[in-house]
Amino acid sequence: MASLGPHAGFILGAYAFTALVIGALIWRSLSDQRAQKNALAALQGDAGERP
Repeated sequence: MASLGPHAGFILGAYAFTALVIGALIWRSLSDQRAQKNALAALQGDAGERP
C-alpha cells in the first residue's frame, strides 16, 4: 500500500466503488434477463391457446 503513495485511500476507494457499480450492473442485467424470459414464456403460452 505504501507504493500507492499519499493517495492510496482515494485509489482504493475508486476501485472499490467501481467494483460495486459493475457488480450492481451485472446483478441488474441478470435480474432483467430472468424477467424477460418469464415474459416471453407467458407470451408464448398465450399464443398457443388461441384458435
